[in-house]
Amino acid sequence: MSGVQLPVGEEKALAVQRMFDAIAPRYEVVNRVMTFGLDERWRRKAIDALGLPTGSLVLDLASGTGDFCRLSQRAGHHCIGVDFSGGMLAAARTTAPLVQADILRLPVHDRAADGATCGFALRNLVDLATFFAELARVVRPGGRVALLEVATPPNAVLRAGHAVYFGRVVPVIGGLLSDPAAYRYLPRSVAYLPEPPRLLAMLAEAGFADASRTLLSGGISQLLVATRDLR
Repeated sequence: MSGVQLPVGEEKALAVQRMFDAIAPRYEVVNRVMTFGLDERWRRKAIDALGLPTGSLVLDLASGTGDFCRLSQRAGHHCIGVDFSGGMLAAARTTAPLVQADILRLPVHDRAADGATCGFALRNLVDLATFFAELARVVRPGGRVALLEVATPPNAVLRAGHAVYFGRVVPVIGGLLSDPAAYRYLPRSVAYLPEPPRLLAMLAEAGFADASRTLLSGGISQLLVATRDLR
């Protein structure tokens, strides 16, 4: 993934799986360093935004090393983590049940979950429409989803500074602490994301009519929150 061409389809799925297997042992450390700890704050905002009652069943999709699972449990929810990467699951620090599976084909019954979270994985998926359809299938009517992803600041000055940091500094940090190729891919992978209006439209088309988007920390990340339609 070090070339100019970004992988697509099955090639992308295999490349992403291998990449996360490789960076799993240092994944949390690198995240804390390159976001100055803000990623934990963003995840807490996502859990709060779910607004689910204590004891709800929350699926954490692309669960990685278990950040969202730990926060869901602290909020009083039952959580199950699902990830494509065996390396990530092996490095996870959570007591929540973990399942290795493709989140585009979840091994979960229809309407089984009260809610779902997903952190910084939308751009790594082969087919976003399929993922949103799976969310609509497994989350009960009235259930909630909270999806975190990177974003581009709307302010021109912040946008320029962020472009330098994300495009040049993050690959250096990732290269020093983990796998250089993976963290060169990270800034480039933003190209996979649809524009914000299209993201919200795709969620609405899947069955989340009230989907909303909030920018966090000046717009370097975004939080998508939605309720499963009552149908």
